[in-house]
Amino acid sequence: MHEYDEAVLRCFLENQGQLFPEDVAENMEEAEAFLEDCMAVVVDGVDEVEEYFEESGVDTEGGNVLDADEVFDIGDGRYLIVEG
Repeated sequence: MHEYDEAVLRCFLENQGQLFPEDVAENMEEAEAFLEDCMAVVVDGVDEVEEYFEESGVDTEGGNVLDADEVFDIGDGRYLIVEG
């Protein structure tokens, strides 16, 4: 089970509209439960985002992985990856 800190949960709550047409969580507890259910991953930096997508079999050539709807910039150098 992953532990998501307050910065991660706040980032997801504020930006969930980039991935979902409607909010899937309204508070920190719902956000944490949702992220746990979909096994969201927090990575340290752009290199780890690229590595995550490469290991998942996603072609990252020619595109910026940070532009993917699944990638949320936490703002402290970390990224949250949520597979919708």
